[in-house]
Amino acid sequence: MKIIVPMAGRGSRLRPHTLTVPKPLIPVAGEPIVHRLVKDIAKVLDQPIEEVAFILGDPAFFGTDVEESLKELAKGLNAKASIYRQDQPLGTGHAIMSAKESLSGPAVVAYADTLIKADFKLDEAADAVIWTKKVENPEAYGVVNLNDKEEIIELVEKPTSFVSDQAVIGIYYFKDISVLKGKLQEVLEENIMHGGEYQINDGIKKMMAEGKIFKTGTVDEWMDCGNKKVTVETNTRMLNFLHSDKEKLVADTVQLNNSKIIEPCFIGENVVLENTTVGPNVSIGKNCTVSNSTIKNSLIQTHSEIKNAELDQAMIGNHARFDGNFKQISIGDYSVLE
Repeated sequence: MKIIVPMAGRGSRLRPHTLTVPKPLIPVAGEPIVHRLVKDIAKVLDQPIEEVAFILGDPAFFGTDVEESLKELAKGLNAKASIYRQDQPLGTGHAIMSAKESLSGPAVVAYADTLIKADFKLDEAADAVIWTKKVENPEAYGVVNLNDKEEIIELVEKPTSFVSDQAVIGIYYFKDISVLKGKLQEVLEENIMHGGEYQINDGIKKMMAEGKIFKTGTVDEWMDCGNKKVTVETNTRMLNFLHSDKEKLVADTVQLNNSKIIEPCFIGENVVLENTTVGPNVSIGKNCTVSNSTIKNSLIQTHSEIKNAELDQAMIGNHARFDGNFKQISIGDYSVLE
């Protein structure tokens, strides 16, 4: 089994946090988004992962440090890491085809801006599986249309009348991804574009037109990381899942000086808390110092200094210094508020 991860986007909706760190490497509950996603997919698949192919963007932004992080991720799954580059932002179909040398055999395609919790078995009779989540407002999403055999017969983007409540979340399984590769090649050759981009859906529609069987795999939780607000919410949800699973979230090297941690929280290595209450639902990366503060429902990255703060629904980047009493804030890397 292979996992194909398109992640070339710059994450503009999450700026300023993505000005220096690619969005898939933003940590949520102490671990980068793409790391959590790939590990969770591997857990659902419950079979050996042969290769993880990462599709990156501009080398000036997705540099060697990013490549090394992704290689370590694949190594942890005993898998080969392949690094590809999407030279132009020409859509999801174009991104997948940037990794065409890896497009053979069974594979999962997963876009690295979402997290999941799921427990289901892949339908071995299906040629492909599209992972979905039941939603209350399907008109806001792309949804699947099913026949009486529970097979997907159509993909409908933001339906104006009810089609189904199963929203497409951006994770797909193909029994043989070379079939999708062939159809996406046709899409490129026929110049089938929407909004100036080549889309994976057009390759999928060509597969359906040839009678390929598509089924759904429904996830229990689908957590977005598209902007600051939803990323903070996702951090909260993930912390609660990890706490329920009794995972260790507070490093042994944390220094507590007249301070209190209200679970669930992730507190990284060498964090110092002085006269501070942290939690619930707070993640603090390594080598941070927090003093004379109260922080809840917030996400702070690494090497930052926070003092005299009362924070709620906050997101603070790396190497930041913050001193104040603001509440609804979003501070990027290397910012200073004193």
